[in-house]
Amino acid sequence: MPDVVYLGLAVDEALSWQERSLCAQTDPEAFFPEKGGSTREAKKVCVGCDVRAECLAYALANDERFGIWGGLSERERRKLKRRAV
Repeated sequence: MPDVVYLGLAVDEALSWQERSLCAQTDPEAFFPEKGGSTREAKKVCVGCDVRAECLAYALANDERFGIWGGLSERERRKLKRRAV
């Protein structure tokens, strides 16, 4: 039995999407631009990523405050959360 469970799955199962993410094969700095920096390159990578939905779900569930997750910036994720409420 795993020590840690996340969304009903063992943590290693729940986070296995990260191994298949395109950003794992890309410059991580593109996904964490400085304030006012461009998010264009990171979002281009996200468009073609097979695990974009899992990435976004993770960011929303864990209240990620920085970076591009699932193709959305922190501001875009906040708007999405507000609309869902």
